[in-house]
Amino acid sequence: MSPVTVRSYRPSDHSAGRRLWAELTNQHNQMYGEPDSDGGEGFEEYLTRLDLGGLWVADHHDDGVIGLVGLVLRGRAGEVEPIVVTISHRHKGVGRKLLRHVANEARRRNMTQLTISPESRNVDAIRSLHAAGYDVVTSIELTLDLDRAPHARQEEGLELHDMQFRS
Repeated sequence: MSPVTVRSYRPSDHSAGRRLWAELTNQHNQMYGEPDSDGGEGFEEYLTRLDLGGLWVADHHDDGVIGLVGLVLRGRAGEVEPIVVTISHRHKGVGRKLLRHVANEARRRNMTQLTISPESRNVDAIRSLHAAGYDVVTSIELTLDLDRAPHARQEEGLELHDMQFRS
């Protein structure tokens, strides 16, 4: 028997969900040099979304809730938001298990596609998502960094259609 099961979110998972949300937010903030700020408050707002189609947790037999995945409805399509596994359980297949679960749920609902929008600097997440079958680029969001000095050092980035982008 696997030490991790995926099940529907329950109200008793609230503090774990908030902790995971804070961990994800803080990781994103660190990637972009921003101060830690959320503390999990964004989870409260997320739970009130009218387009939230489902929320599932990865429940470890010893450690409790170690991961979280949500499904946001977009007509017959869906968006995976969020996907997070606590740092001590990453690279052990938990994220893959959550992604497989949400994909099966979307198929059961006869949805036509799932999208996910990882942070461009989160190369580990992008590699994991690609390995899980998310291999079609459907949209690109570009940003004009108004705080960046015009001749600031170029950061390593991404080449797309023979153009170089920072991440």
